[in-house]
Amino acid sequence: MLVGYLGLFLAAFGAATLLPLQSEAVLVGLLLSGHYNLWLLIVIATFGNVLGSVVNWLLGRSIEHFKDRRWFPVSTAQLAKASTHYQRWGHWTLLLSWVPIIGDPLTLVAGVMREPLWRFLLVVTIAKGMRYSVLAGFTVGTGMLG
Repeated sequence: MLVGYLGLFLAAFGAATLLPLQSEAVLVGLLLSGHYNLWLLIVIATFGNVLGSVVNWLLGRSIEHFKDRRWFPVSTAQLAKASTHYQRWGHWTLLLSWVPIIGDPLTLVAGVMREPLWRFLLVVTIAKGMRYSVLAGFTVGTGMLG
């Protein structure tokens, strides 16, 4: 059973970085097996996913150092546009950190914009915890577990 929990943590961690991984399928699979504690799965998935988002935040904190390099994947204009959007909507945009495709870059931009870590952790934990809770609730509530 420890392997299942560890696998979920690693999948959730990786999915929160800019890597193309998915943790929802792992969570549902473990729930469907019936061998794991529902709340522990939600906590582990949330913790792993938030920790992965912190990696993005840390990258964002140091990314501007590299913005003038030829190999840098984001143009100065794109970085400025993302910063403008973040300044307009602020830390509330992090409530969308769970959304595929846009969520991971939002956590990176939060680092660029020097979002305080305590507020980043609070908002991202709420967003990601709710996502895993809703997914688990849907899995259990629709009778998928038996």
